[in-house]
Amino acid sequence: MLLTLTTTHTPATDLGHLLFKHPDNPQSFDTSAGVAHVFYPRADEDECTVALLLEVDPVALARGKGDKRQTRTLSSYVNDRPYAAGSMLSVALGKVFGTAMTGRGGQRQEVADAAMPLRVALPAAACRGGVSLAERLFAPLGWAVEAAALPLDPEFPEWGDSELLDLVLIGRSRLADALRQLYVLLPVMDGSKHYRIDESEVDKLVRAGGSWLPAHPERDLISARYLDHRHAYVATALDRLSELDASPPPVREEAEAPVERTPLAAVRRQVVREELRALGARRVLDLGCGRGALLLQLAEDPAFTEVVGVDVSAAALRIAAKRVDKLPDRVRSRVAVRQSSLVYADPTLAGYDAAVLVEVVEHIDPSRLPAMEQAVFGTAKPAHVLVTTPNVEHNALFDGLAEGALRHDDHRFEWTRAQFRDWAGGVAERTGYTVRHVPIGPDDPVHGPPTQLAVFSRAEA
Repeated sequence: MLLTLTTTHTPATDLGHLLFKHPDNPQSFDTSAGVAHVFYPRADEDECTVALLLEVDPVALARGKGDKRQTRTLSSYVNDRPYAAGSMLSVALGKVFGTAMTGRGGQRQEVADAAMPLRVALPAAACRGGVSLAERLFAPLGWAVEAAALPLDPEFPEWGDSELLDLVLIGRSRLADALRQLYVLLPVMDGSKHYRIDESEVDKLVRAGGSWLPAHPERDLISARYLDHRHAYVATALDRLSELDASPPPVREEAEAPVERTPLAAVRRQVVREELRALGARRVLDLGCGRGALLLQLAEDPAFTEVVGVDVSAAALRIAAKRVDKLPDRVRSRVAVRQSSLVYADPTLAGYDAAVLVEVVEHIDPSRLPAMEQAVFGTAKPAHVLVTTPNVEHNALFDGLAEGALRHDDHRFEWTRAQFRDWAGGVAERTGYTVRHVPIGPDDPVHGPPTQLAVFSRAEA
């Protein structure tokens, strides 16, 4: 089994420092599955490639760690354990690059902390689920996935394809994050492990996936496959991952601070609906729908033929779904809810006329806004995007709000009008949209409106 990892970061040889493996010194490591070799096919200032080659010893693997003199039955050798390629490569990855997976960079710590261009190549990756599974696992993490199924035998194409993929991942990522993702997802693609699992596997999953798995749209599938569908372990892992979830919480009108009285929430929803109607939008995404206040209002308007509420919170979606179920049949047929995260690319959200993010962006950590931008404007790419957010300048007019305080405990920030315009203008320029701004609520001549709305329109829309 072979995995190569390439960067064009300048200088590219920083890769050797981050991996704690010198390009001029090939190394070999004993693993439970065989011998892992590390070497560099290319290492210069412009491009650096590291290769991890695992030579599997299937006989030793079948014998295990017990007494070599013990009599073995044929079943010890005729089973799928020697062929759990993803699991074996994952173990080798953890042993060989374990220090790099922690994010330690030594004298190159600033490089370890930054995203770099990476190309991961697996010329024969086991994937029980084919190309579509590989895309579902890696695309939400920001990777461009290039995958092709390998034939069972090139000489006999009528035999069809094997369960192996020629897989290439291209993107920008912290090296430690990329290694952790591969560590988890290689055995997930394979769908089996070459060793018996126990409770320690839950710790491994949470340790390697804690920074990216909680908000992954395929979190349940990944956890179940990684833990060999052991229900007790899977339930424990999902509970622990939920505690680590750093995705924006459900946005709901009930969560607004006391200073934002119900009329303002209602005004926001009304302005958004009117803007959508003026744009001629028919199929609409409500991103960060929470318990569904705006979702229901849009669904009841016959101008909208399809409205999909999206949120990362399963609890909020259950409440929204119950509210949808109470709608008349003619209305309920136009609305749906689904779970997804705004900071992970989800290609199934592409093709809609408009997407709305009502009081959502301020719940996202600033460092994750670029990921949200890529997921919404780059992957989903609706014709129009409507974003509302508080105007922090207007806070001075709210009674009972201390100076410098934000309107809600979970707000990561609140923008001035100038800051919001700068952010929106940058997004529009980077993604091929135009943008205009609309005040929502009383527009004070000094402090501006309480809520600010940006309406993005794709140039070709």
